[in-house]
Amino acid sequence: MLKTPVRRYIQPLLLSCCLLSLHAPLVCAKETPNNTVNPGADQQVPYEDIRRFTTAINRIKNHYVKTVDDKQLFEDAIRGMLEGLDPHSSYLSEEEYKDLKISTKGEFGGLGIEVGMEDDVIKVISPIDDTPAAQSGIKAGDLIIRIDDTPIKGMSLKEAVNRMRGKKGSAIKLTIIRKKEKKPLVITVVRDVIQIKSVKSRMLDDGFAYIRISQFQDPTAKDLAKTAKKLREDSKGKLKGIVLDLRSNPGGLLDSAIDVSDSFLNSNKMKKKMIVYTEGRVPGSRLEAKATPGDIFKGLPLVVLINGGSASASEIVAGAIQDHKRGIIMGTKTFGKGSVQTVLPLDDDQGIKLTTALYYTPNGRSIQAEGIEPDIIIQDIKIPNLEDDGDSDLLIAAVKESHLTGHLENNGQAGNEGKKGAKKAKLLSEDYQLHQALTLLKGLHVLGKQTKIVKP
Repeated sequence: MLKTPVRRYIQPLLLSCCLLSLHAPLVCAKETPNNTVNPGADQQVPYEDIRRFTTAINRIKNHYVKTVDDKQLFEDAIRGMLEGLDPHSSYLSEEEYKDLKISTKGEFGGLGIEVGMEDDVIKVISPIDDTPAAQSGIKAGDLIIRIDDTPIKGMSLKEAVNRMRGKKGSAIKLTIIRKKEKKPLVITVVRDVIQIKSVKSRMLDDGFAYIRISQFQDPTAKDLAKTAKKLREDSKGKLKGIVLDLRSNPGGLLDSAIDVSDSFLNSNKMKKKMIVYTEGRVPGSRLEAKATPGDIFKGLPLVVLINGGSASASEIVAGAIQDHKRGIIMGTKTFGKGSVQTVLPLDDDQGIKLTTALYYTPNGRSIQAEGIEPDIIIQDIKIPNLEDDGDSDLLIAAVKESHLTGHLENNGQAGNEGKKGAKKAKLLSEDYQLHQALTLLKGLHVLGKQTKIVKP
């Protein structure tokens, strides 16, 4: 499916402590004649700038209060150059380089959160499903202001991440500021080896399925195909619609995002076959990915859920589905990370991650700093369980015949209907956005049936 000469990732800087990601598409590139990665290789650095740089090195070596290792000085110089470019270009030490490769395979050690730096504090972009961070109650948008007893202010992102690293089973205490909370929260997280199953699914209702993609990894597209087969079997061949949940999905492999998009698109029914394209200054940064024939869900009604934690790869999938009108995008605006990073080796152990391109949806929209606007905006709100005790006015609407003392019993199918009603009420109170997506999906199914009936 993928027509690209280099391996690309949408998962920016990944550090094993907590899966640190700045939501940047990332490319592992090799310098080959057909993949020119440095168009300015022949450009000479001005002599005066070189002289000033070497003078600064000498001043530090001769006058700094402590002896400084030459290797550390040069590594810090490279790191500083890259960090000065944009938030997503960075130097990759031997450890960081290794962690980047490991994380895309779906297993790494740490907390299981995607983080970035904002106003001298660590911002949680997204907790990853079924990881210590998610299980401890950490949420997208949380601001970490203290690690154990040490304030974040004044730390670099790398230093903060290093502090969050630790052995499996060891505990870390995070002090968090959360919107709408009056005072900071203190959450203890026990570190673990993070093993991510990127695709999960279940039946929401008769014929209506739910698919959750938590991250885009090597096996995600294949796992999606297996999931589609299982859902057809579970529904006995009577699938009616799909809810695809990309909320708080921070990204992953670009290859995987393209293949997942292709799974829902059928090039035989598309005027434009584009899934995503990138544009940059160098030939190796230019990519066009196109859809292929076939749709593993055979055109079934589709609703895609997104939110502010959906980034990069998630935005590519949502943008492709939206532009081709394959499904309805619902939720809140996405993160807006639309730049491409290329990982270029410096030697066998170190590399740099450099912003080399922007990516665009099939209709030519740049997601960078804009994000994907949902077709239908649905905020994530908490609906109280109407069956709970309490004096809420909402309870008045919940009073039914079955609640009245001495009501007549129904000896028919009331038991099953009661269970279905309880299931719907639970979904409404637990996940309002998903409940609304399911409601819309059912409407699309009914509308599709009516359209078929009225056709001449």
